[in-house]
Amino acid sequence: MALPSSTRVVIIGGGVVGVSALYHLARAGWTDCVLLEKNELTAGSTWHAAGNCPNFAANYGVMNMQRYGLALYRGLATEVDYPINYHVTGAIRLAHSHKRMMEFERVRGMAAHMGLTMDMCTPDELQRHFPFMETHDLEGGLWDPLDGDIDPSQVTQALAKGARAHGGTIARFTPATGVSRKDGEWIVHTAKGDIRCEYVVNAAGYYAGRVGEWFLPHGGRPVPLTVMSHQYFLTEAIPEIAAWTKEHGRKLPMLRDVDSSYYLRQDTHSLNLGPYERDCRAAWVTEGDRMPEDFSFQLYPDDLDRLEWYIEDAMARVPLLGTQGVQRNINGPIPYAPDGLPMIGPMPGVPNAFEAHSFTFGIAQGGGAGKILSEWIMHGHTEWDMWSVDPRRFTGHADAQYSLAKALETYGHEYAMHFPQHEWPAGRNRKLSPNHGRLIADGAQMGAYNGWERANWFAAAGDDTSEEATLTWDRSGPWQARVRAEVQAVRDGVGVIDLCGFSRFDLEGPGAAAWLRRMIAGGLPRVGRLNLIYFPDARGRVLTEMSCIRHGDDSFTLMTAAVAQWHDLDLLSRELPAAVTLTDHTAAVTAMLVTGPKSRDLLAGLSDADLSLDWLSHQQAIVAGKPALLARVSFAGELGWEVHADSADAADIYAAIRDGGAAPFGMYALNSMRIEKGYLTWKGDLSSDYSLLETGLDRFVRLDKPQDFPGKAILQAEAQAGPRKRLSTLIVETGRQDAPSMAAVFVDGRRAGEVLSAAYGHRVDAAIAIAMLNAEAAALGTQVEIEVYGQRLKATVQETACLWDADNSHIRA
Repeated sequence: MALPSSTRVVIIGGGVVGVSALYHLARAGWTDCVLLEKNELTAGSTWHAAGNCPNFAANYGVMNMQRYGLALYRGLATEVDYPINYHVTGAIRLAHSHKRMMEFERVRGMAAHMGLTMDMCTPDELQRHFPFMETHDLEGGLWDPLDGDIDPSQVTQALAKGARAHGGTIARFTPATGVSRKDGEWIVHTAKGDIRCEYVVNAAGYYAGRVGEWFLPHGGRPVPLTVMSHQYFLTEAIPEIAAWTKEHGRKLPMLRDVDSSYYLRQDTHSLNLGPYERDCRAAWVTEGDRMPEDFSFQLYPDDLDRLEWYIEDAMARVPLLGTQGVQRNINGPIPYAPDGLPMIGPMPGVPNAFEAHSFTFGIAQGGGAGKILSEWIMHGHTEWDMWSVDPRRFTGHADAQYSLAKALETYGHEYAMHFPQHEWPAGRNRKLSPNHGRLIADGAQMGAYNGWERANWFAAAGDDTSEEATLTWDRSGPWQARVRAEVQAVRDGVGVIDLCGFSRFDLEGPGAAAWLRRMIAGGLPRVGRLNLIYFPDARGRVLTEMSCIRHGDDSFTLMTAAVAQWHDLDLLSRELPAAVTLTDHTAAVTAMLVTGPKSRDLLAGLSDADLSLDWLSHQQAIVAGKPALLARVSFAGELGWEVHADSADAADIYAAIRDGGAAPFGMYALNSMRIEKGYLTWKGDLSSDYSLLETGLDRFVRLDKPQDFPGKAILQAEAQAGPRKRLSTLIVETGRQDAPSMAAVFVDGRRAGEVLSAAYGHRVDAAIAIAMLNAEAAALGTQVEIEVYGQRLKATVQETACLWDADNSHIRA
């Protein structure tokens, strides 16, 4: 076919994800879009995929994506008039322990929040679903009636037919060979000619790294993905399964033994076994084994020896598996991002370029991925907050070595439980604080924050610091007493926390202030002051929060969460006036928070600063003989100063603060103290699922200011009508666990909202949750119940978000 010389969007890659993106764009009216596939559609990981279709996911956004996609698939064959073998068989997940049952309870609750029904099962109930299974050693399990399997090639071709019917163009056997940029547009090069376009999408599957190299001259980065070898095999036909299917008129449900780490499903009258083995293999990661130019419709050699334990375990669980031989083994490439979740959204650092790749469950997620990507392109935002799959969540530390280490870890623990205090060990120590050695010497137990190592808590001699101790859903553990002591040290004296990795940008030049006023919902601080500023999207929802330090009329330092670095750099870089410069100083400057009622006394002995300046002021000073910026603010909610200094000077300053009597405290203690104050965290409490007014940020919104800003009209209408939801702080009955994110909140048995974050407040001695509630449920004193891992805990809506030092007398002292 002849290629058009120009189009609006070019999608590179014809697997299920790329085709789904074209389908969703075309269906929404964006018909001027072209998909390029170097071979036949499905030639990458799609054609050999097992085609399993679970709703289950430990992440709310990912589950929502899968829920949407599977609902789409259930009606797709009729919609586009294309036959699809889609077997909605239901599925069971087995639990060998109470901890696993608690995970299932959490996921069941999230599923119910989005209208899905999943049922907790006893071993007897599991066996009724799957009668050929041994259940004597099981605690129970989870049943999802909408799980199943689909033919990967058929669903891709059905989406392709729908895309063409709506006006989309698919060019098969048309490999893209590179990209260039001219006059603000992309030129995608192919052997059949060039295509000029406004937007380009890397949906190249396990070749996404190769395609990503084309964007390096345009601000891109090496794509953080690793290709893994995934095997599954099919047995010969099993007569007992054929007889059961004939009797019942349907297939057996899918079985996943997640504690043993495999799935098992019926395929015609045979069984399909697919393990995720600890002794896993990455492909094409050595100089002697490079990725071929074309691996379409090819597989790796069989390597069943590494699956031996899993095969034996599965045969013990379902003895029928061992009664027949292997009919066929499939060992094919599958891409893995470092955390095992796909990358869908803006390509970091590159204008009008997007990514949709690294899908480990591409068939289950392909339908929803097309929706999400099309929304990014068409609207600049997605219906749901999808930070969990945003490519900008990985920054410069995610190089090939890191990506390989994390992919091996993630694949080998594909079904692992993600406990709240557990830190995964692979890929660590990528970004170290200048104070790292002192922190370790003080007993710091570290956590990774966008690759930066920060202390979570400080252990004492004899404390259990093993990884095994963190494998719990419970609040209590070896850290609990230490965190309480750290909080008390801050409350009663002075503490210091090393906060390396703050995302930090200098914005300056003529027009900087005017530009910021058009980007944010509120006002800017005066020169010499600082405050929080909030960036809304076009719907008035929260894009990000920044601390804004104003040095001059058009000179600012903007600071955000460590993990927000590339997200917020992208936001600030967009449409930046020519005279305004933006510089990233994240690695060059670091921060420490010195806080507590004795913090002024300590700093007075180390600094020449004027420590009488009031709250939200900042000043240049000498601290421990080194230049620093002191900002009078404390996320802990006590009298305190952030000390910002060049990384080269930070160790001397920190040592002087510690030697001067400040007790070290970590992120767990800081989280406890911030939730007592009602301070919010980005992508914890602040997300694009909610508006600024729903999030209770009214005091940071100026609807009467003369400047227009994104979402202003929507927020004005919402203010007049009143928000339908309200962020609320709850005191929760003290159970053994803190409420997990997205735990359901009930009033009189009816769902009334969801928990966003929770922690134990050691100063107020109470379990606290921050929740988004229906407006009528957010009234002072409302009695609610929160579903915490299957248990209903009573809670009470508080009058104010601030439960500690409500008049801020400590901070202002």
